[in-house]
Amino acid sequence: MVFWSLFEVASMPILEVLLLTGIGAVMATEYFNILSSDTRKSLNKIVFVAFTPSLIFASLAKTVTLEDIISWWFMPINIGITFLCGGMLGWIATKLIRPKPHMEGLLIAMCSTGNLGNILLIIVPAICTQGGSPFGEHSVCKSKGLSYASFSMALGSLYIWTYTFQLLKSSSLRYTKMKETNDSPQPNKDTNADEKTQLLDGETQEYIDVVVPLSYSTSDGTQIQPPSLHQGLMSKDEKEDGCLSSKLTDILHSVLKELLAPPTLGSVVGLIFGATPWLKNLVIGDDAPLRVIQDSVTLLGDGTLPCITLILGGNLIQGLRKASIRPLIIITIICVRYVILPMIGIMVFKAATNLGLLPSDPLFSFVLLIQYTVPPAMNISTMTQLFSVGQEECSVLTMWSYLAAALALTGWSTVFMWILT
Repeated sequence: MVFWSLFEVASMPILEVLLLTGIGAVMATEYFNILSSDTRKSLNKIVFVAFTPSLIFASLAKTVTLEDIISWWFMPINIGITFLCGGMLGWIATKLIRPKPHMEGLLIAMCSTGNLGNILLIIVPAICTQGGSPFGEHSVCKSKGLSYASFSMALGSLYIWTYTFQLLKSSSLRYTKMKETNDSPQPNKDTNADEKTQLLDGETQEYIDVVVPLSYSTSDGTQIQPPSLHQGLMSKDEKEDGCLSSKLTDILHSVLKELLAPPTLGSVVGLIFGATPWLKNLVIGDDAPLRVIQDSVTLLGDGTLPCITLILGGNLIQGLRKASIRPLIIITIICVRYVILPMIGIMVFKAATNLGLLPSDPLFSFVLLIQYTVPPAMNISTMTQLFSVGQEECSVLTMWSYLAAALALTGWSTVFMWILT
């Protein structure tokens, strides 16, 4: 009875996501044509700019305090380990199974980036309210669970919108560059080519031979010498220094741009408001003078999960029609996320416990363990939509991942609670 009760608790959030995905798929069919490709792109931008940062800010500002942030110091390390191990396993998988070029970044992202927010916000409080929960009194457990899940969502958002965002962006740029290179005209290597044959097939090129004299005279008789070798080397060094400086500037600009992404800003501002009592009292509470801000932000944040899931369903229809994914890729992602990573999580938990790095709350430890077992983040679908690469494949991979998650989350949740009790 305990197993089946836990199975129901763990599978209900996944079934809700699948149900909303089905609704989005129906809305994207040609019969309804509500979620067209352009509509999904516009909705994705709204989710990126408004909904996601609002959800993160509202959750953190309300539930997290400075004492919590200090005592939960191991959670960002734990999440970093999930990204590191998942990314390494995904990279190894790309070298072994060799997916198509535009799928490489997506495969690594699916292995490394888990749904560290929405799933936990639903699963952890639901487990707390079940009869026979090993985590203590229901209301206290639920309040703590929401705080842990909100903090996890904020940290996960920082990792997702920096590491995963940059990963998919770089993969998209490499694929686009490769495509442009393959589409460019190739040199004509025909051995039978005559003097009229152009260097590039199908194109006319004009070449002018320029003879540079060693010196030449101006109208006033002054001899002008060409630049010396030393001057040329100095000019080359200056150019290299300028090029290096330009590259460093571009890197810093790129990092700053990623850190200023709306979801990341929402995380940072939410943590600041949660950790600063006087700022928190301005917006949180029935007597807060600016409580209308929190109410408005919460209202916006409530639309995040439904919109992302509907978009996922809309992409799924397109993916089922166009995407061709080898079963080996699907099996690889499921094995990494639901077999290898949970076992790594247990080893990390055992090591951290033996070293005395974790607080005594078993619910906190349960959240750390479940972070290794969650399905891929739905924000990956948002990013593929933003970069217009791998959208169809992402939808199919997400569908199979969430179907497998219903069983994986249930089984591993049972194992984790058994370990903790």
